Amino acid sequence: MAWSDKARQLKGHLSQVNWYLYTGLLFLLTVLLTIVWAGLKLNVLLNDADALPIDAVAIKGERIYTTDAEIQAALQALMQRSFFSADVVEVQLALEALPWVHHASVRREWPAKLKVTLQEQQAVAHWNGDDWLNVHGDVFIAQSHESIAALPMLSGPEDMSSEVLTSYQQLADLLSINGFKLASLSLSPRHAWHATLDNGILLELGREDKMSRIQRFINVYPEITKNDKPIATIDLRYDTGVAVGWDDTNTESRH
Repeated sequence: MAWSDKARQLKGHLSQVNWYLYTGLLFLLTVLLTIVWAGLKLNVLLNDADALPIDAVAIKGERIYTTDAEIQAALQALMQRSFFSADVVEVQLALEALPWVHHASVRREWPAKLKVTLQEQQAVAHWNGDDWLNVHGDVFIAQSHESIAALPMLSGPEDMSSEVLTSYQQLADLLSINGFKLASLSLSPRHAWHATLDNGILLELGREDKMSRIQRFINVYPEITKNDKPIATIDLRYDTGVAVGWDDTNTESRH
């Protein structure tokens, strides 16, 4: 076979290979474009609130202070999104921003529902006047309700709310088993404790040994009340004994 014939055969073979290659590349490109187009269409569909709206929001959990109207207002903007584009974390944060909501969990339920479980704050005390403490000693801000207006009054440095609550619970338990009720407890900036009983008596506890000083008050109280005078304050900051301030004379006596 002449060299020219071999060259023509090789050229033809190469042309056939190139044709297969071009055809394969074109097919691959078509497939990729189809996938991209389908992905874009799917993305549009999934984000179309008219095509895939959120039909319902199911709220679970005991609620006392959080109203349906508050929940609807908090979620109004977020509900304009589609079922798939709605961000459950944003929904959770929006609900937890409500004054009386402590925790919210949110999950999707096919085909078009959001299921929400709410846990409300459990207020156990007033804090520094207008705020509240929950059972964990965390401070939160919310409107007052008649049902919790009588909770104890606690106050102190903002970063010591948990310690003040713990101390209140300890002192209140000790007083309660001995027939007294602790109405308020405060911690001064200098870390001195002041307790007020529900009968109005102020107990000065100082900075140390507050539990032993409360026990001393319990021990000496029967002797103090023999005087039959209204008591304003009892100062327990002494190593031994107490100083009593009488309500009618503003004078003190040592016991």
